[in-house]
Amino acid sequence: MEGTASQPEITLLELQEVTKTYADQKAVDHVSFNIPRQSIFGLLGPNGAGKTTLIRIITNILAADTGEIHLNGMPVKKDHYRQIGYMPEERGLYKKMKVGEQLVYLARLKDIPGKEARDRIKSWMEKFDISDWWSRKVGDLSKGMQQKIQFIATVVHQPQLLILDEPFSGLDPINTRLIKKEIDLLRQNGSTIIFSTHRMEQVEEICDHIVLIDKGQKILEGPVKALKQQFKKNEYHIKLSVPDPVISNERVKIIRQHENEIDVRLEEGYDSNALLKYLVDNRFPVVEFREKLPTL
Repeated sequence: MEGTASQPEITLLELQEVTKTYADQKAVDHVSFNIPRQSIFGLLGPNGAGKTTLIRIITNILAADTGEIHLNGMPVKKDHYRQIGYMPEERGLYKKMKVGEQLVYLARLKDIPGKEARDRIKSWMEKFDISDWWSRKVGDLSKGMQQKIQFIATVVHQPQLLILDEPFSGLDPINTRLIKKEIDLLRQNGSTIIFSTHRMEQVEEICDHIVLIDKGQKILEGPVKALKQQFKKNEYHIKLSVPDPVISNERVKIIRQHENEIDVRLEEGYDSNALLKYLVDNRFPVVEFREKLPTL
C-alpha cells in the first residue's frame, strides 16, 4: 500500500527583502521569510535584533523603507489589518476604564457589532473564569489579570494572523498553561500565530517554525525539527543497568558519565547501530538509548 504524500505548506505571510533604517542604523536589513498558514511561528533574537521593528512593519505601525509584505499572496493593504491581532509587549490598556467597557470598545474598533462583541467577550471571560471582572477598573487588576484582558482584546475579532509579543509575561504557571492551551486551539481553528519571546524553552515547546534575527539580519529559518536535525552532533545518551560501566571503544568519545548514565559522541562514519552492536557484543545491559538533539 502506497504511503500518503505530505501536503505542501501554504504560505500565509511572506516578507520580501524588507528593510528599515533609523538615522544611520539598519534596524531591519533585507529580511525575507515565509510564515506557513495555521502554524505557530517563533520570531527570535536578542534585544535590539530588530524583532519589534519587524512586527511594527507587519502591523503597519511603521512603514518599511524597501521590500514587500504579502498576506495570502496579495500585497498587504490597510484593510488587511482587520485580519490581524497584535498583543505588544508594552500593554495598551486604559487603566481607568472598566474591563467590560474597554473590551467592547476595542472590539467595536474591529467592526464587531455591539451585541456580538459583548457575547464574544462574555464567552472569553467565562472561559478564563473572570466574569466578575466586568465592572472592575483595569488599574485595579494585577499584571497577570491585565495580561488575560489584553489577550481577550487581541483575539476577540478572530484574527487570521495573531502576533503575540511576550504573551506569558506576568502569568503564573497555571495561567501560562491556560493561555498556551488557548493559543493551540486558535491555531487548530485556523489562526496563524507569530510568537516573539526571549524564553527559548517556550519556543521549543510550542513553535513549529522559527526565524532567528540578529543585528537586523536573518541568521537562520526553518521548521524546528529540521533545524535541530541540522545542528545535531552525533551524540547519544545511554543508560545501563550495571554500576559505573567502562566503555572502551576508540570510536566513541565519553562526554559525560554519572554512575550508569553516559553521554557519548560518535566518530564520523560510526552510527547508532554500530554502537548498539558494540554494547550488545560486550554484554552491556541497555536500559535506555536515545539520540541527543540540540535544544534551541
